[in-house]
Amino acid sequence: MQIQIQDLSMTYPSGKQALQRLDLDLTSPSLVGLLGPNGAGKSTLMKLLVAALMPTEGSILVDGAPLNKVEGKLKASLGYLPQDFGLFEELTVTQFLDYMAALKGVLRSPQAAIRDVIRAVNLEEKARARIRTLSGGQRQRVGIAQALLGDPPFLIFDEPTVGLDPEERIHFRNLFSRTAQDRLVLLSTHIIEDVQSVCDRLVVIHHGQIRFTGTPEQ
Repeated sequence: MQIQIQDLSMTYPSGKQALQRLDLDLTSPSLVGLLGPNGAGKSTLMKLLVAALMPTEGSILVDGAPLNKVEGKLKASLGYLPQDFGLFEELTVTQFLDYMAALKGVLRSPQAAIRDVIRAVNLEEKARARIRTLSGGQRQRVGIAQALLGDPPFLIFDEPTVGLDPEERIHFRNLFSRTAQDRLVLLSTHIIEDVQSVCDRLVVIHHGQIRFTGTPEQ
C-alpha cells in the first residue's frame, strides 16, 4: 500500500489552520513514527487519512487513486485507534471485540481472531471482565486490540501508549515493530522513546508543518 500526501492543508471553520502544505509519501511495509507536541497537527492529519475530515487544500492518494474515490476500500483495510476512542462500559472485553469484529466484517473465524488480539495485548485474564472495571492502561489495550482485528494492511495509532506504564510501553513498541514487518503502520506520539528504537522512519510535525523526515539515526 502507498499513501501520497500532496500539498495538504487543513483550516477549521473557526479559522484555525491545523496543517500547512504537507508533502509526504508512506509506503508499506514500514513503521512510521509521527512526532510532535500536543497541538502540532498530528491528530488532524490522522483524521484526514481516515477520511473523517476533508482537507481544505491538497490531496491524499491511496495506491494512486484519490482518497474520496476509494474511501470504502481504505476503511475496509484500515485499523485505527483514535485518541478519543470510546468503549462500551457495560460490555465485557470479549463482547466489545465481538461487536467490533462484526462492524469490521471479520467473517473468517471471528472468535479465533478475537482470541489472537486479546493475547497480543496481554489481556487474557480480563477477557470476561466488564470494561467499566478496567484501568486506564487496560482500556487502552482494548483499543489497540480492536485496531488489530481482521489483520488490516494499514494501521494508524494516535497516542497508543498514553496511560500505559513503562513496561507496557516496551511490550507495545515490540508489538508495533512485529506488526509492521508486512504492512504500513503509522504511530503518532509525543513520547520520543516510543518511536526512536522501533521506527524505520520519523516525521516531525510542529505548528502544522513537517520540520523533519528521515531515519531515527538522522
